[in-house]
Amino acid sequence: MPNIKSAKKRVVIAEKARQRNVAGRSKMRTMIKNVIKTVAAGDKEAAKAAFIRAESVLDSSVGKGLIHKNKAARHKSKLSALVKAMG
Repeated sequence: MPNIKSAKKRVVIAEKARQRNVAGRSKMRTMIKNVIKTVAAGDKEAAKAAFIRAESVLDSSVGKGLIHKNKAARHKSKLSALVKAMG
């Protein structure tokens, strides 16, 4: 445990950031799974809507520095291909 006041503060701030990052990654993964589930269910309109939401969350994750832009592009490409293959 740090003794210096600024180091103690950094521990608190780092923990808050970690919690935010965990929540953001969880939301992103949930959105990706929702697209996959709706594609498996066979509902094309719901799959399109879920893909749009997932795309938005992926883009915001890149903006927040949670994931690299290439990882987001890879996920969007994979999900888009799944949705397009439905019809």
